[in-house]
Amino acid sequence: MRRGVGAGAIAKKKLAEAKYKERGTVLAEDQIAQMSKQLETFKTHLEEFASKHKQEIRKSSQFRVQFQEMCATIGVDPLASGKGFWSEMLGVGDFYYELGVQIIEVCLALKHRNGGLITLDELHHRVLKGRGKYAQDVSQDDLVRAIKKLKAMGNGFGMIPVGGSYLVQSVPAELNMDHTVVLQLAEKKGYVTISEIKDSLNWERERASHVVDHLLKEGLAWLDSQAEGEPQYWLPALFSEIASRDVTPEEANQMTP
Repeated sequence: MRRGVGAGAIAKKKLAEAKYKERGTVLAEDQIAQMSKQLETFKTHLEEFASKHKQEIRKSSQFRVQFQEMCATIGVDPLASGKGFWSEMLGVGDFYYELGVQIIEVCLALKHRNGGLITLDELHHRVLKGRGKYAQDVSQDDLVRAIKKLKAMGNGFGMIPVGGSYLVQSVPAELNMDHTVVLQLAEKKGYVTISEIKDSLNWERERASHVVDHLLKEGLAWLDSQAEGEPQYWLPALFSEIASRDVTPEEANQMTP
């Protein structure tokens, strides 16, 4: 007959488990302490690097992207506050604040034409044009970071992925996944039809109509009811014929019946 485990053996096992647990805790604390020390060392080196190369970070958009990636590896956000070491050292807080103001100005100037949607490419082009050729260089990565800061302020800004890039939304319109999918569908030609939405997405007509009606209501789409075949719903932010020139509100009104 097999003998049961004695009380002494149980106590010995529990003691061993307690010692292993204590040892594991000590090891974990040591690892955390070492990691914290390494991060502090990295942060110190990062600050020294920023101090040494601050002019390059300010002037070169490519250098600025690489610096932002270095910061992200240790959880440092130079844009988190308008004050403090990073802002005073690099002036990046002022740079992105000014860039955010320029983005808002461009979006407001074109709102009557595109309803508050603009491609990141066009926004980049117009921001550069407004800054002049002697101004500090700005990359699309800079625009994305500035827009994220504007989005955090809750003023309607956001980005919609389309065709490997983004549409920048500058109005607080309610756009769900259905609207986003239709915008992506319109990316190649600049417009969609109800039939195209139904065939491409396997939707019922009511669902497709609901989406385009909402885009029309928000001013994000224009209706061409005289198009051959069936009505076409144009996205001003996407079609180059209008994106290449300025359109007055009167011209925009003529596009809708």
